[in-house]
Amino acid sequence: MDRQIIACATLDFVRALGIDYGERRIGLALSDATGLIASPWKTVANDANVGKAAERLAAEIRALQTDDSGIGAIVLGLPRRLSGEPNAQTARVQKLADLLATMIVIPITFQDERLTSREAEERLSARERDWRRRKTRVDALAAAIILQDYLDSRPRPVAAEESDSQ
Repeated sequence: MDRQIIACATLDFVRALGIDYGERRIGLALSDATGLIASPWKTVANDANVGKAAERLAAEIRALQTDDSGIGAIVLGLPRRLSGEPNAQTARVQKLADLLATMIVIPITFQDERLTSREAEERLSARERDWRRRKTRVDALAAAIILQDYLDSRPRPVAAEESDSQ
């Protein structure tokens, strides 16, 4: 099977979608068109059915493709144990990526997501005391952290003016 899933990619000024897959909720985040800043977008309910989740995500991606800003990359958080070894969720996320790759033509990149949900919870708890309100936003923020980590790890294209002055 020809897989569209890639280990890494360089973003040259395209908007990217970050995904934090969970059994109950899927967090989504979007970058700006320059690929510099990731922001939480929304949370989608999930019923632990990976196939249905792939269909829902493909529909969201198709809608983004019709938007003026478009979408050029998908960044999917890859869960692992702190040691780096795969965990039970790792296989589900890889299956999600395989299914999604058959439904869309946009490259999918994995990004390490260790401790992103904890970081998102800590950030939100500093501003919002009510855990019920935090719960509705934590997954989208975790997706934004995953996406921002990815964006920050990519080489930045050099503008023509910058290269002329060097």
